[in-house]
Order: sequence, then C-alpha cells, then structure tokens
Amino acid sequence: MKQVAFGEENRDLSPREQLLRPMIDAIAQTMDLYGANYSFGQLYGIMFFEDRPMTLEEMKNVMNMSKSNMSYGVRSLMASKMVTKLEEKRERKDLYAVETDFFQTFKNFFGMKLQREIDVMRQALDVVIPELEGLVHAVDTPEEERQFCLKDLEKLEHAIQYYDWLQQFVDELGEDNYFVDKRRS
Repeated sequence: MKQVAFGEENRDLSPREQLLRPMIDAIAQTMDLYGANYSFGQLYGIMFFEDRPMTLEEMKNVMNMSKSNMSYGVRSLMASKMVTKLEEKRERKDLYAVETDFFQTFKNFFGMKLQREIDVMRQALDVVIPELEGLVHAVDTPEEERQFCLKDLEKLEHAIQYYDWLQQFVDELGEDNYFVDKRRS
C-alpha cells in the first residue's frame, strides 16, 4: 500500500486499496468490540494487508498518528501477540510483522484476555472464600449474617466451577484442540 494516511482521500489509493478499506474498518470495529483500541485495529488491518514488515515510522505515516501513540499501539498489539518485533532491521530501524493467521490471532488475543480474567477472579476467590467460611464458623456471627454468608459461598462455588471450566477451555485453546485449518488438510 502507498504511504497514505488512513483518513486521506480515496483518489490517492489504488483500486485494491480502496476495496480493502471496508475490510480494514471491519477488522478495527471487530477489535473494538472486544476491547482493543479502534486505531490499533486499523493498524492491525493495514499491516495485515501490507504483507511485509513495517517500521514504526512507516506505520506512523500510514496512520497519521504521533510516534508515541504509534509506539503504544504496537506495544499493545505485541502484548496480544498480534504483532511481533523481528530480529532483522531496515536502515537500523526495528521491523514489525503482523500475525496473519486468524485462528492464531484468536487464540493469542482471547487466550490472554480469558487467562487474565481467570487469574483476577481466582485471586479474589482465594481471599474471600476462607474469610466467608470463617464468618460461618465463628461463634459470634449472628444467624442472619451466617445465612447470607452460606448463600454467598454457594454462589462462589458456582463461580469456581465456571472458572475451572474456563481454565480448561483456555488450556485446550492453547493446545489447538478447537481449530483445524482446512487449507492445511
């Protein structure tokens, strides 16, 4: 693609680039639905179709963003394993490549998000459950409070079952138990 800022007029874009703009926008909207920054979704979409590694400077020019915002966006995409920093350089500048396998992108992005949810909730459960159990067994806990604690413990037991299931899902997702790339069969 030409080094054209994303917001510039379509007249500067090739027919192919004009056709890809709605796809890039759809990728950005989809990522936005799942909590990723819309601009970073645009960057991912542009890099996806660019089909070559890019430098931060090239990305900055294409996206018409400040270098600090671009750097933050690339770090965010790297954290999700949607972009990787390559060993090689171009004119002493770091090169970044995008993950183009949607199955892998899904696994990386959602696996990371779901594991973070599991970790946060398990940590809270590990703290709260023993405390509630302590209140249930304490001799000075009023009966009404004890009953509330028992109901809370029942709800939290259900949460534990859910997070056990979710952990199993994340583990299986990482082991490629869900995706079969029909192109490689």
